[in-house]
Amino acid sequence: MVDVSSITYGPRRATLKTDDGVRIEAVYEPGTASVTDSASTAIVVAHGFTGSADRPAVRRVAGALAQSAAVVTFSFRGHGGSGGRSTVGDREVLDLAAAVRWAREMGHERVVTLGFSMGGSVVLRHAALYDTRADGAQGRTEAHADAVAAVSAPARWYYRGTPPMRRVHWVITRPVGRLVGRYGLGTRIHHEAWDPVPLSPVEAVPLIAPTPLLIVHGDRDPYFPVDHPHMLAAAAAAAGGPAELWLEPGMGHAENAADEKLLARLGDWLTRG
Repeated sequence: MVDVSSITYGPRRATLKTDDGVRIEAVYEPGTASVTDSASTAIVVAHGFTGSADRPAVRRVAGALAQSAAVVTFSFRGHGGSGGRSTVGDREVLDLAAAVRWAREMGHERVVTLGFSMGGSVVLRHAALYDTRADGAQGRTEAHADAVAAVSAPARWYYRGTPPMRRVHWVITRPVGRLVGRYGLGTRIHHEAWDPVPLSPVEAVPLIAPTPLLIVHGDRDPYFPVDHPHMLAAAAAAAGGPAELWLEPGMGHAENAADEKLLARLGDWLTRG
């Protein structure tokens, strides 16, 4: 499943293989705190659409979180140096599962997930599909998350209510848009529409309990207005699971909008267990 390119102390790069055979690039950072023993936490970071493990915003997030725990970053399929094509949140759960397994292989008994935007929808669906309580169709064991945080995540699919999201849909659905995605944004997007349509984030949230869940959203997010986090929080409350909502004043969207104070708070929450 994994080919580790370096066995020296410090950041390690690897190529992971997903359950459907896609090769995913990943980076492991042991953290700067005393978190290297087998009982420590590892935070797996799932980037947003058009991001990658080597994008500056993702590296900044990883560096801040490394003050609290070991960190695994990776590039979703179709992004960065990973293979395959982006399915914009559908089969990306397999990429995240491979990264979670790798974190456990690195000796971490507690592995938590943190996703931004598209990555936020992926961590929610992953937590619902890879259950901690019993083996399921996806197979739980080492692929499940012990806590989940979703930042700037959509609640529902096909949202086009803001100009930025209308531009995103143009990139995804139009042949010319996919060329712009490939050559302008460095993202290779699959041409086929979802069939079947995957479980939406708001449908996934009730299935996450009893895993701890944190929903974070900016009140100035230009992509998804605040009804999205409120829908997610309401779904979590209806399921009776341990969930929190942080509505951040003045914050915009995803990795680029997460400042150092917020990242430190996220690190504290994710390592609380």
